[in-house]
Amino acid sequence: MCGIAGFTGFGSSTDLTAMMESLSHRGPDGEGQWVADDGSLFLGHRRLSIIDIEGGAQPMWDKAGEIGIVFNGEIYNHMELRCELEASGHRFRSSHSDTEVLIIGYRAWGEDLLLRLNGMFAFCIYDRLRRKLLLARDRFGEKPLYVYHQPGRLAFSSELTALGRHSGIDVEIDRRAIQKLFAWGFIPSPHSFYRNCRKLTPGSALAYDLSNDTLKQWRYWTFRLEPDEGLTDADAPRLAEELRHLFEQAVRRRLISDVPLGLFLSGGVDSGGVLAAAARLLPPERISTFTVGFTERSYDESAFAASLAHHFGVSHHEQILNMEVARLAMPDVLSRLDEPLADASIIPTYLLSRFARRSVTVALSGDGGDELFAGYDPFKALAPARLYSRLIPLGLHRGLRHLVDLLPCSTSNMSLDFKLRRSLAGLSWPEQYWNPVWLSPANPDIITDIFDEPLEAEDLYEEAISLWSASSGDLVDKTLEFYTTFYLSDDILAKVDRAAMMASLESRAVFLDNDLVNFCQHLPNRFKFRNGERKWLLKQAFQPWLPAETLNRRKKGFGIPLAKWLRQWPVPTAGAGQICCGGMNHAALERRWKSHVSSRSDERMLLFAWLTVAHHAGHFAMPVSP
Repeated sequence: MCGIAGFTGFGSSTDLTAMMESLSHRGPDGEGQWVADDGSLFLGHRRLSIIDIEGGAQPMWDKAGEIGIVFNGEIYNHMELRCELEASGHRFRSSHSDTEVLIIGYRAWGEDLLLRLNGMFAFCIYDRLRRKLLLARDRFGEKPLYVYHQPGRLAFSSELTALGRHSGIDVEIDRRAIQKLFAWGFIPSPHSFYRNCRKLTPGSALAYDLSNDTLKQWRYWTFRLEPDEGLTDADAPRLAEELRHLFEQAVRRRLISDVPLGLFLSGGVDSGGVLAAAARLLPPERISTFTVGFTERSYDESAFAASLAHHFGVSHHEQILNMEVARLAMPDVLSRLDEPLADASIIPTYLLSRFARRSVTVALSGDGGDELFAGYDPFKALAPARLYSRLIPLGLHRGLRHLVDLLPCSTSNMSLDFKLRRSLAGLSWPEQYWNPVWLSPANPDIITDIFDEPLEAEDLYEEAISLWSASSGDLVDKTLEFYTTFYLSDDILAKVDRAAMMASLESRAVFLDNDLVNFCQHLPNRFKFRNGERKWLLKQAFQPWLPAETLNRRKKGFGIPLAKWLRQWPVPTAGAGQICCGGMNHAALERRWKSHVSSRSDERMLLFAWLTVAHHAGHFAMPVSP
């Protein structure tokens, strides 16, 4: 795992050095810089050594010095691609560098290289003869890539903060991006916290011609469900066997490392499956699992993880923390977040990453299983929600919302009152809004109050509405596509990448293997969500591997007692902070904070979104876009 940056058309080596310094946590093992002789292009790389430790320094060039690259990520099928290229007559200088495979692969296949890659990546390839840059990001956006483009100028980086370190980039907070943060809980691609910078959308590439300042951007891959409706229940045993094979293959690919490697373990089906597959490939003494637990019972999963680790006889590492430790880590995490994110589970994710990093440099995770196999609570709510929306008149619905709002606000993890409030909030809108509103820290009416301007739901949720309209699937498929396209990429993967990189740890998502995803795309949703049971086929596939208590265990999110903490947290001050926080109405936010402190309402998600904005904006005295 690494950090990359570069620019053309403006700037100096001083700017590149400043950008590299801000990425040092992503690559503590080394730094490389390259500057064109005429000063037209600057490329930088911070390295976390994982593969080909001795020969993998970057920027890396081919033997002729014609094609160079800065690359962040891992290409899991690089050995297969290497064999294919060698069979075609290409020669390599390294024995197993996936970076060199990208260089030689580009020489052989050009932009079609992207269609052959199975991995997580963000890279910039410089074709010196054609004077062209190719920037690309992996299919789900496991690796981040931000781009700044103005006439005659282009810059890119693994982190938004690094772009802000370039003296020629005027960073100003994007007001609409903050509004979308409150509407979604994260900033959806291609938006970013800075007005003139954009995320390269997952599965996208960008080609830039230095000679004439032309830029082309395209999607080389898009997640779409194409279920094979010819499959029947009689195919279930065969499908379960195929799924087991693909999953084991995905784990095998991600166990390749030249440095110590371990597994994140919660004790649930997804991480349990990763452990079970790893135990089929490695002896138990070579497998290390890592779990962070909490003394507060409703947030603790450590006993499940320990039981599962004992079942497989692996080396289990457990750290039990008092919630005060997590609370004290919160300001530090917020200050290093790079871009605001209203997902408070980044705190325990960071604590887990920091703990694992004491022993390993790479950790496998079960991220993606919930999105691909319908693992979230809203999937169980879809059918009742549709029936409710058809039968309950608007007036009665409002009355029910009022009654639920009168319930005491619990601070427990995923409490009943919290679920009821979230469900009824979403049902106040047409079904194409349900998924984003169920996730959102604030509904459009509240956001209008916060920003003192009329805001339309169609504008706040335009990306979700567009995807909903483009999808040909039923309600379950549309929801699967929503979670996989938006929530997985811009929340879950962004959260894990940032938290792990704060600790200089590489995280690898097993479920996002190309072959496994392709299998899921063609699997009808009745094999994913059946008779109220989530992850049905996945559990069928894992039955020979996992104990019944793991397969039947009730899902528990990876959370912290945020609602409780915020009742003791000082309210951010008004004044200059009002401008730094995107022109929000401080009085409106303060009213909601006081309502939360008094337990009249549960504003945990809204207030955490505000905190992430306030902490980030506090690092820069910058103007706000109109």
